[in-house]
Amino acid sequence: MHVLAHGLGGRTDLPLDAVAAITGGGLAVAASFLALTAAWKRPRLHPDAGRPLPPALARALDAPALTAAGRALALAAAALVVAVAFAGPASDARNLAPWALFVTFWVGLVPASVLIGPVWRRVNPLRTLHTALCRATRTPTAGRRALPARLGYWPAAAWLTGFVWLELVAPHRSDPRLVGALILAYAAGNLAPAWWFGRDWFTRGDGFEAYSSLLARLCPIGRRGDGALVLRTPLTGLTGGGPEPGLTATACVLIGSTGFDGITRTTYWRDNVDPASVPAGTLGLAAAVGSVALLYVAALRLSARLTRQDPALPPDRSAPARFAATLLPIALGYTLAHYFSFFVLEGQTTFILASDPFGTGLNLLGSTGNRVDYDLAGPTLVAQVQVNAIVLGHIAGTIAAHDLALRRPGPAARAQLPVAAVMVALTCAGLFALLSG
Repeated sequence: MHVLAHGLGGRTDLPLDAVAAITGGGLAVAASFLALTAAWKRPRLHPDAGRPLPPALARALDAPALTAAGRALALAAAALVVAVAFAGPASDARNLAPWALFVTFWVGLVPASVLIGPVWRRVNPLRTLHTALCRATRTPTAGRRALPARLGYWPAAAWLTGFVWLELVAPHRSDPRLVGALILAYAAGNLAPAWWFGRDWFTRGDGFEAYSSLLARLCPIGRRGDGALVLRTPLTGLTGGGPEPGLTATACVLIGSTGFDGITRTTYWRDNVDPASVPAGTLGLAAAVGSVALLYVAALRLSARLTRQDPALPPDRSAPARFAATLLPIALGYTLAHYFSFFVLEGQTTFILASDPFGTGLNLLGSTGNRVDYDLAGPTLVAQVQVNAIVLGHIAGTIAAHDLALRRPGPAARAQLPVAAVMVALTCAGLFALLSG
């Protein structure tokens, strides 16, 4: 039984009029764009803005002891999951490992990063293993060779693509033994380049750390250029830095994969596609990610043409990379919409199974034998979260893109028209996929 066949834990009894929700969502995004062009005439989001945290709180958050404790706990938890994957029950319904990986870690990493910052960079067990490996081999943690800047986020995009394919398409993906093997393979696949290129590899090469750190740009607690921890407007973190290679691809993978997850739940997909077909699933996932990337890049290049001061000059091809961070609120919105009920409901299974991880009859947490409480997320709550997450994610992305556009020469409103059209289209498409189950 494949209890983790898909990440989406949607409800089929949502109390919504699909046509009204889709129309209203599209109109809300369009109205937000019109309001921005009328009222938002100058940049308001500044990377170094924010109110410094109280010194005592800032020192506590930056304490080395907190980092050491977090890394020890994360390493112990990862080791336990791997051990249970190989030595625990053979059934995915009774083994902790697939639930810990696909539910608690993959989905839980999102709210953790958005609420408290780049948490995985702080506790990443691969960084702990890398330090130990470097000491054992007498290799400097900075590596033997500088990491090529042109790589950017491309390795992370590749890792995340592989993971979402595993989660959404691969056969036997919830088999505990396979989960254990994949965790070890992922660790080896990142420790090797980190040993060569140094610890900076994890920042953009480790898919999960990059994912966490990118979403942490939306955290209300951030770090200014001078290193001070500040309380800030969440969108402020999207305006810092320049174009980064691979960031567009990473964001499009996140948006396209959750969109594909929704498509597989539509009646059209279920009636016409064999859910066990790996080629169909692979092509569908590639098409979803490719469509998002194509729409976004085309819209940004058209915007660059509309703002070009001299028609004789070549078009600015850096626009998609420069605005890529503004896709992060959309990726967050899609993730919340598709995984909220899954995390709240099926996430209880991780706690239940953790009470007796090896299936030996223990009751460490007092939860052995408990059942999932499906009343924690009723249809009305799920519907509200799903629709609002998608709509608000696109509105937040529109705001961030508009603020960035005001920093460039040329008419900002006209330049944002293609982007606004894509935002409206993606909103409607996302809601359609979500509500057509």
